[in-house]
Amino acid sequence: MPSEISCGAVIFKRNGNRKYLLLHYEGGHWDFVKGHVEKNETEKETVQRETEEEVGMKELTFIDGYRQPISYYYKRAGKTVYKQVIFYLVESKIEKVRLSREHVGFDWLSYDRAYERLTYKNAKDTLKKAHEFLENSLSQSKLGETEKGR
Repeated sequence: MPSEISCGAVIFKRNGNRKYLLLHYEGGHWDFVKGHVEKNETEKETVQRETEEEVGMKELTFIDGYRQPISYYYKRAGKTVYKQVIFYLVESKIEKVRLSREHVGFDWLSYDRAYERLTYKNAKDTLKKAHEFLENSLSQSKLGETEKGR
């Protein structure tokens, strides 16, 4: 059975409220930035390249400790293909998006709205895990600040 590996990004920004970037693909579904790993490319290099190609963003901050693999099967030319996608959580300070031709739209959405908009269950699960990771990280940093003040 043919197989593929891709890497992608759950991209968020913080301007008061946290918002997540979703892309509207030509096929009609909503999902995250992602693409195939090229020869001699690391996972993070793939994320950086795909993000620049798909939405025109270069300056990204990877959130340490978050690496979320998903896998699924799909059909291509009548054959079943096994695909694995490794997602990273990245922050962008820039809100401006320059879409590639493979997308027909985008939106920056709150967690609840992004969760509703995503088409596939594995994308919803990925967003949920990323959001919980950020919430837990925020709680831990506030706890650390409280303990420093004692």
